[in-house]
Amino acid sequence: MDIKQQMEQALIRAVEAAAAEGVLPEGAALPPVLLEEPPEKELGDFATNFAMQSARVFRQSPQKIAAAIRDRLTGDWLDHAEVAGPGFLNLYLKKTVLSDTLRAVLAAGEEFGTLPPNGAPRIQVEYVSANPTGPLHVGHGRGAAVGSALVKLLRTAGYTVDSEYYVNDAGNQMNLLAVSVNARYLELLGKPVEFPENGYHGADIVETAQRIIDRDGDKYLELPEEERLKLFQDVAYREKLAALEEDLADFGVTFDRWYSERTLHPDAVRRVVDVLLERGTAYEKDGAVWLRSTDYGDDKDRVIFRDNGVPTYLAADIAYHDDKYRRGYGRLINIWGADHHGYVARVKAAMAALGHDPEELTVLLLQMVSLYRDGALVKLSKRTGETVTLRELMEEVGVDAARYFFLMRSLDSQLDFDLDLATKKSNENPVYYIQYAHARISSIFRQADEAGIAVRDGVELELLTDETEIALIKKIAAYPEEIARAAAEFAPQRIARYSHELAGAFHSFYNKCRIVGQEPPLASARLALVLAAGRVIRHSLGVLGVSAPEKM
Repeated sequence: MDIKQQMEQALIRAVEAAAAEGVLPEGAALPPVLLEEPPEKELGDFATNFAMQSARVFRQSPQKIAAAIRDRLTGDWLDHAEVAGPGFLNLYLKKTVLSDTLRAVLAAGEEFGTLPPNGAPRIQVEYVSANPTGPLHVGHGRGAAVGSALVKLLRTAGYTVDSEYYVNDAGNQMNLLAVSVNARYLELLGKPVEFPENGYHGADIVETAQRIIDRDGDKYLELPEEERLKLFQDVAYREKLAALEEDLADFGVTFDRWYSERTLHPDAVRRVVDVLLERGTAYEKDGAVWLRSTDYGDDKDRVIFRDNGVPTYLAADIAYHDDKYRRGYGRLINIWGADHHGYVARVKAAMAALGHDPEELTVLLLQMVSLYRDGALVKLSKRTGETVTLRELMEEVGVDAARYFFLMRSLDSQLDFDLDLATKKSNENPVYYIQYAHARISSIFRQADEAGIAVRDGVELELLTDETEIALIKKIAAYPEEIARAAAEFAPQRIARYSHELAGAFHSFYNKCRIVGQEPPLASARLALVLAAGRVIRHSLGVLGVSAPEKM
């Protein structure tokens, strides 16, 4: 348990003690206890506005509530507490607390911040799941960065997590892929053809057709069109899927399972439709099968089997999510594009209609990414004149910058991605700023080694009393709590923000506190602090899937 958690629990105990004594009313619904670092050192190491937040509940003045808590507050970490202003409670730590905290951090080693298994039910995170009909674009890249960081974050917080990519390899999009490749194949061979209006117009389709010609020439012209389309669909599908896997792997993203939609047809899809009909949560009308989704909060009932006997996309999604529940996951997390907003209610309705708990399904909606260069919006790829691909972004700004920039903001807010900033080698670039802190730490250890300075047994951490040293220790010590809260909120952007704040605390310390040239006890203590800072920067960047270079 970190120091802030100890303080929060001690404050709750003090409130309970005051209520038990009749000083405060019992049974009140209390607001959470929030601790913050005051802007000025004289106001304590931490402060809480709990008394002001609970004044309406207790029907007493904030000053009186704060005084009641202060008089009953105990803990081996506490030096003293003061009531200030309109009802703040300022808390002052014993001088040994921070040194003991840093000692515990150092003892934990490289795994400081990794929480023990929490025994929670297994979680499945499904993300990206783009159609295997073309390259990934920057929007998919944001989903890939968020999804992979969320998986690592949850695992770091003690959860058991599986990651999955749902391959949409059935349905009309695969037929369109085949006719698109076929049309380009015929064009390249000089045959008259009208390109399908709703086909895939990307340059990658032309490249696929050209590779077929380069390998096999025009021999497929002899095949009946139906047979040629089937062959081209298979070739293009395997090629596109392999390209997706390669792009994602190069972006630091791998999956525990790639789940093919084809495996759901026809048996699994037919089975869930039959179950819905048997339960009376679906019905037949005008030759089609309809889900009674309005019974579960949707704005209208939805067709799951058309009158021509062909299942809708929703039918396959119902079968897929039913399979997830049947695999025993206690929590399902999907990361979808914001354009799927209206789809959430109908999938949840279908799960409820099948008898599953829809509250176990969480859908996180990913907002758009806008690229900017020289202050102007970039809409198209310089290479193809079409949507900018994830591969192009990686080539322009690098994997680390792309991942960090995707993770800087909450996924439900639109992201303006500044390409110029992402490539800057200056402190204005947040990922450069953090990585430079780690490179500086590596440099400090090289210099310390040359000077014969080391982190020795019995290092006197109590010597760390400068305000920048104290601020850095506090920021390091807060890391496990930040991991836990970020995981609970499904918010990897909290770790991106934390790593930037930690780098800032380190840079402030570095600019004020020298190591080489100091007396051995102080030099060793400061080097121990640098060691802890480096470990946590590496660990937090690792959660984000960003590297921690030793030289820059």
